[in-house]
Formats: sequence, structure tokens, C-alpha cells
Amino acid sequence: MNVIPESARRAVALERLTVALSALEAVAALVSGILAGSVALVAFGADSVIEVMSAVVVLGQLRAMVRSSDASADREHRSHRIIAVLFFALATYVVVSASIDLVMSRHPSENALGFVVCFASIALMPSLAWAKRTTSRSLAQEGSAAVARLLNADASETALCALLSVSTLLGVSLAAWVGWWWADPVASLVVVYFALREGAEAWRCDPD
Repeated sequence: MNVIPESARRAVALERLTVALSALEAVAALVSGILAGSVALVAFGADSVIEVMSAVVVLGQLRAMVRSSDASADREHRSHRIIAVLFFALATYVVVSASIDLVMSRHPSENALGFVVCFASIALMPSLAWAKRTTSRSLAQEGSAAVARLLNADASETALCALLSVSTLLGVSLAAWVGWWWADPVASLVVVYFALREGAEAWRCDPD
């Protein structure tokens, strides 16, 4: 019977927490974004959906590690590619949606739920990302380098979610309180650079 390292148990708990929080965040952001006509909030919700999928991928790899001491290089490689594609998909969505809103001069409406979900993300996600990075270092020290790399990549997605919540809150606030309707789609473009960067890193990450 395999003895599950404490860091692996912690990683599983963190990923399960990520799935739960991100699922709630995704529903709230998508609903509020659709109701308000806010591309920034919808992009935020889409990023939360990606975070759920990323966490599920990492959970699958952790379960594989628990079942066997032999790491699957092919599985890790596919997992990194899946995360990379998700990042690229998010960047593409944001560029297209923001461009359409800017060209058509769409004015988002104020939505209290959107403010709440942004504040909650700002409060919770940085700590969750930090905990994942710390745990990934522990896994690497215990000889689980493959899973550590994947958990670290997922931590980047969590950190990106926190960054997007800040830019989303700024854009939604300026649009609602100052009347700068264009601030909403422009704020959503902040995530594009980071999504492309993290996606490229995940795509290039080959197992040792």
C-alpha cells in the first residue's frame, strides 16, 4: 500500500477547494456579466471555468501519483498542453469580445453581484495561488517533480484569476460610476498578455 505524502494530501485539498471556489465564481461572474452586458465580467467567468478545468487536470495527475510511484511523462505532457490551450482560448475570447464591444460602443450596466464576486476573488485567490506554489516546492523536494510542475502551472492560473479580478473590478467601476463605458472592454484586455505568456510556458513545458 502506497503511503501518501503530506504534501500530496495538501495538494489534493487545494485543488478540491479550487474547483469549489472557481465553480461558484464562474457562475456568479458569468450570470452578472451576461445581465450587465460586461465583457470584462464574462471574461472573468470564462477564466474561472478554465481554472476549474485546470484543477481537475491536476487532480487526475495527483490520483495517478497516489496509485503508482511511476510518473507518466505522456500524461504530464498532455496535461500541460490542455492547460496551454485553455489559456490561448481565453485570450482569443477576450480579444474578440472586447473588440466587438469597442466597435459597437456597448455600454455595460451596473451589477452588484459582479462587484461582490470580484472582491471575493481579490480576497481569496492570491492566498490560494501562494499555497499551491508552496506545496509544489514540497512535492518537488519529495521527488514528485512532474506533479510539482503541473501544480505550479495551475498556481499561475489561480494568480491570473486574481489579476483579472482586479482589472475587472476597475473596468466595471469606471464604467458604472464614471461613465467610461469603454473601460470595461479595455480592462478585459489586461489578461491577454498574461494568458498568452502562461499558455506559451505551459506548452513548452516538457517532462524531463
